[in-house]
Amino acid sequence: MKRSMMVVAMLGLIMLAHAAFADDGTIPTTPTPPVDVVTLKDGSIIYGEVIEMTDGLLQIKNALAADIIKVKWAEVSKLTITHPIPFHLKEGTVLVGTVEESEPGMMNLKAGPIGGTMAVPMDTVTQMNPVVQPPIIYVGGVNAAYSQSTGNSHLRNVTVVGDLVARSEQLRLTLNGRYVYGDNNNNLNTRNAKGTIKLDFFLTKRLFWFTSAYFENDYFQDLKLRTAIASGPGYQWIDRGDYSGLLKDMTLYTEAGPAYFNEDFRIAPDKASFRARVAMKFNWPLFNERITLYHNDEIFPSLQNFSDFYLTMDNGVRFKIWEGLTSGLQATTRYNNRPPPGIVNTDNLYLLTLGYAFDTTRKR
Repeated sequence: MKRSMMVVAMLGLIMLAHAAFADDGTIPTTPTPPVDVVTLKDGSIIYGEVIEMTDGLLQIKNALAADIIKVKWAEVSKLTITHPIPFHLKEGTVLVGTVEESEPGMMNLKAGPIGGTMAVPMDTVTQMNPVVQPPIIYVGGVNAAYSQSTGNSHLRNVTVVGDLVARSEQLRLTLNGRYVYGDNNNNLNTRNAKGTIKLDFFLTKRLFWFTSAYFENDYFQDLKLRTAIASGPGYQWIDRGDYSGLLKDMTLYTEAGPAYFNEDFRIAPDKASFRARVAMKFNWPLFNERITLYHNDEIFPSLQNFSDFYLTMDNGVRFKIWEGLTSGLQATTRYNNRPPPGIVNTDNLYLLTLGYAFDTTRKR
């Protein structure tokens, strides 16, 4: 028995020894991240891993830094990259390889698979290891809330909120809508709907021109249909990637322009006027999009009397539960400074929703 136990123990030791060594007999070590060297024109040296260079900014991951280090590509004098990455040149060529240190302003690019080395001026490099996005990026989601009671009370409430943004390099299409319905023992107590379609044409990276159409109806506001057609300039103040850390996914844009504003009522006289449209959209994903804060508003002030205006506004927070499954809290306010007789000027809607969100943006 003892001899059998000794044999088993010896076999175990042999297996452990075999697992502890690589096939060539050496002890395997934990892979270490590549060490690249970035020398700036002022003599500063940064060690780390070169992540990418886009829009004139070189990003370096340093083990001692809490966040990604960003430096202007124009300030880089010398470069050493030990891991192969793609280099995009001005004439459209893409080379994949490593970089050996050369004289200031030059790179010795060792391109694979042949492994030949070529001298490349640094100012001919437009991008390094960029995240290549699909031609059109889709972002959006659908959220809903439902409640029903039976027995001594018969209440039913349904709310559906959805939005979709399709973005290419020059165009951005935005669709959003909301439908609210509620009844008490089959007696209607709320019913309204809203829809918006907007197309943005980007003249530059930040400046765009928008055209939008707004539609809304509300049975309890005596409103058959409210329509607003608008067009004008907009500006993307903050876009994804402008900042790092908690602000890296933040977006903010504003827009303003003239609008034709028409209201068809059930009982009250219809109204039509030329107004302005002023709008803002703010979105702030936090902690890898686990929490998202957002604010959207549209204001339609009369051009004849600025005290006469209509406002719609959404404020909310969305929580990522798992994959695309989300929950959220939202407060929607609609304010009409001059409503029809007998109609209250403010409507508030508070929502606790469950839904699905999607984003086709590629991330590193």
